[in-house]
Amino acid sequence: MTEFDIPAPEVLAARQKLVLDHFRDEVAQDWDATLSTFPHPHYEVVATMTVHDGDGAVRGYYHDTRTAFPDQHHELIALRHSADAVVVEFWLLGTHLGPLGAIPATGSRFRVRMTAYFVFDAEERLVCERIYFDTLSMLKQLIGGVDKKNPKNWPLLLRVARGFLAMAGEQPDPRLTETTEPDLRPV
Repeated sequence: MTEFDIPAPEVLAARQKLVLDHFRDEVAQDWDATLSTFPHPHYEVVATMTVHDGDGAVRGYYHDTRTAFPDQHHELIALRHSADAVVVEFWLLGTHLGPLGAIPATGSRFRVRMTAYFVFDAEERLVCERIYFDTLSMLKQLIGGVDKKNPKNWPLLLRVARGFLAMAGEQPDPRLTETTEPDLRPV
């Protein structure tokens, strides 16, 4: 099998089951079950240019995102298979009830379309969940729910703006910026 061949149907079925179990366990906030889908948990969040590598780092990511959005859940749109990954399109939904990094809670709801690549190695182990989404779509919704004409909300909006600026100054993880071009010559 080459890197471009689609695996056998039973391999695709096993991958799909693992990914769907992973999604179910995330929504249930069963972190032990979610993390058991990896031999070594590894998340890459491209929109924020962050990498969460290892059990402790991924648990920290779960803690932080569920503090910000305790009701976070998914609505699946589509699931596709590739030679080394399952690609899932979904809506991510939640209510901003806690801090998101330096951004204070706005109380606003969001619904953002996302794509996650669940990447498997040659031994069919899940080695990475790589997530893509439009950060601006989410941020517009988080701010959009705040009444900007009400002077009582101005201090919150100022703290939100400061939070955005603080997060914008963070350095991207080099594992997401220092990539090499693939060899796409015909096989």
